[in-house]
Amino acid sequence: MTGIAMADAALVGVLGLLIGSFLNVVIHRLPRMMERQWADECAQYAHDTGLILQADNAPAAPPQPFNLLTPRSHCPACGHEVRWYENIPVLSYIALRGRCSGCQVRISPRYPLVELVTAALFYACAMRWGWSLATAAWCGFCAALVTLAFIDWDTTLLPDSITQPLLWAGLLAAIPGWTGVPLTDALIGAAAGYLSLWTVYWGFKLATGKEGMGFGDFKLFAALGAWFGWQALVPIILLASVIGALVGIAMKLASNLREGKYVPFGPFLVGGGLAALLWGPTQIMQAIFSVF
Repeated sequence: MTGIAMADAALVGVLGLLIGSFLNVVIHRLPRMMERQWADECAQYAHDTGLILQADNAPAAPPQPFNLLTPRSHCPACGHEVRWYENIPVLSYIALRGRCSGCQVRISPRYPLVELVTAALFYACAMRWGWSLATAAWCGFCAALVTLAFIDWDTTLLPDSITQPLLWAGLLAAIPGWTGVPLTDALIGAAAGYLSLWTVYWGFKLATGKEGMGFGDFKLFAALGAWFGWQALVPIILLASVIGALVGIAMKLASNLREGKYVPFGPFLVGGGLAALLWGPTQIMQAIFSVF
């Protein structure tokens, strides 16, 4: 693998800032787009089956467009449209002192956090793989994982529109050797990742009658298996489980658990995947065993 000058890697990091700004939009809007789609499908089903009749056969008003581009970003408190110079990653947040310029309501610090995390990951990928298609592939991987972590933390959803392309991208990236994982190991990793959590899910459900995780976790773990190979699955799941348990215990002691007493597992799988990227599966195992 070819390295890169720090100044050049910094340019990739700046690109990460811009991508991170867009990821904030995806994190906020994609779950709402999914909810709208589900509502439309339910309404269409109810109409087609005669469960609901349109009053006086009047056509329903067309919904306002809502996607990743429309409407423009705005303050949820006062409706102030964010101007271009108020949307510069990190710098605008600092200049605005973390407040809306229209109503002075505080802006969540998570927005610059997502941008900075994405920039740092892009920088790390560039430093490791240099100017190469492997860097582009791993940057895309990092962007997908950051998005999935925050969406799952907010909504307990891991959208198929991200997890499934991520899995296929890992398999395809293995063909030219961008991931350093043989295609056979990537295929086995994808299958083993899915089936392992699928087995745990059904074992837990048959034993307790409850669902311990969602199907999105299976798909995310399968994607990680495709990117890192089957050998990395045990270190990733061990790290995710340990950190998830510690966070869950801390939240319970602080009475911060949500209704239903659950903690989404996706963010911890993401953490395990990013740790495997930055330090490697072997180092993860050594760190775990050194603690326990």
